[in-house]
Amino acid sequence: MSKSDSNIYDAVIIGAGISGLVCGCYLAKAGLKVLIAEQHHKPGGYCTSFQRQGYSFDAAAHSFGGYRNGGIVRKVFDDLNISKNIRIIRFDPSDIIMAPDYKVSFHTDLQKTVSGLQKTFPKESGNVEAFFTFLLNPPPSAFASMRSSTFTDLLDTYFNDNKLKTILAFPVFGNGALPPSRMSAFIGAKIFTEFLIDGGYYPEGGMQKFSDALADRFQEYGGELYLSTPARKIRVKNGHVEGVVIDKGIFIPSPHVISCCDARQTFLRLLGKKIIGQEFVSKIRNMLPSLSMFVLYLGMDDKFPTTHSLGSNTWYLSHYDTDKMYDTALRRSIKNLTEYMFRISSDKRSILAFTNTPFRNKRYWAKNKQRWMESFITKLSPVLPKLSQYISYKDAGTPFTLYRYTLNYHGSAYGWASIPTQLVDSDFRKPSFIEGLYLTGHWSTQGLGIPGVTYLGYDTAHLLMRRIRHKKLL
Repeated sequence: MSKSDSNIYDAVIIGAGISGLVCGCYLAKAGLKVLIAEQHHKPGGYCTSFQRQGYSFDAAAHSFGGYRNGGIVRKVFDDLNISKNIRIIRFDPSDIIMAPDYKVSFHTDLQKTVSGLQKTFPKESGNVEAFFTFLLNPPPSAFASMRSSTFTDLLDTYFNDNKLKTILAFPVFGNGALPPSRMSAFIGAKIFTEFLIDGGYYPEGGMQKFSDALADRFQEYGGELYLSTPARKIRVKNGHVEGVVIDKGIFIPSPHVISCCDARQTFLRLLGKKIIGQEFVSKIRNMLPSLSMFVLYLGMDDKFPTTHSLGSNTWYLSHYDTDKMYDTALRRSIKNLTEYMFRISSDKRSILAFTNTPFRNKRYWAKNKQRWMESFITKLSPVLPKLSQYISYKDAGTPFTLYRYTLNYHGSAYGWASIPTQLVDSDFRKPSFIEGLYLTGHWSTQGLGIPGVTYLGYDTAHLLMRRIRHKKLL
């Protein structure tokens, strides 16, 4: 840069979620001048932690996948030399599914997982082997074949037993807020591979350590991180971004803006209808967001007894109809809270539990939050006997809480719903009608969960760097 351009940033990133942090790290490492503006007072988005009365809780994200050798999270940690600053542990089993007739575990030893499923469902033994082989070594044509199909279509290709299909689908449902009949086969397969086959990883000290490690490395590379700094406007001139206006009307000039926040905010509020045009306004308003979550946080007495696996994600379902589960989640009330996930921390000091639920509004949750908490505890009690006797602290995160953390539309837990018609839409990655604007993260229609958004942050950074190099050569 020339001296006269010293106040211009090579890139401004809106949002310090995992994807924004990863993207920022690679750009800053490459020597670019980068600023990240985050509206919350800490980095990480849903991947944050907090303390209350001596207890530590993860806000929403409670484990991650993709950390195997060759996995995207491991690659990013190695590329950025983060591994030495954070200790990653892995719980075994990573996930446990408790169904009315079966209990199935996913282990760090894949063969143990496969053998357990084959023993439980002997008639499906060969199909289990074939299904896992496909997921681990998909043919080059796999994406094309799965792009327009659902996860149910994929499961039906391999299995006959409906109970087995539901057991395999339920954690995918929980991690994507869609039943297999509506979820993209590609996204469902990715969730299964990264969350179940290669899941159960956890940063010692809590999920905030994951985000903080990236934020620290970004700043060590020379990046600037502004917390408690909401973006107010993406300024555009003649179809090209000029920069971002933050709080107090401060303008941050840059020819490249990367939005790692809610897509509706990006287009409808930060850009505005005049910039994006009525056709795209209609398109975005017809897009379906994912459901939100109600998250229960329990601080436990030191004497809390349990026989459940510590650190494992335990998924509880009361029946085998996933479409009915989804319909129930859409109408979730205190009375029909039946399917959920819970995780007991490794020191037995805390429990996190969640269930998918719609947003409603701020007033509803202010009025009903306490009743939901008590109902959720009651629903957990048959699985965790005498639970209420050992609770020393309790609180909850409602869909409105999730909205406050991230400003995600309706407190969406996973960005756009991962239905086939909303998969890989280029307008939500690099809009053709605005030069210099990029989107990354789970609103990009190309991935979700920590491994998914980690990859998108990595890929967006390299896409931008290639374009910058290309312009310099012209």
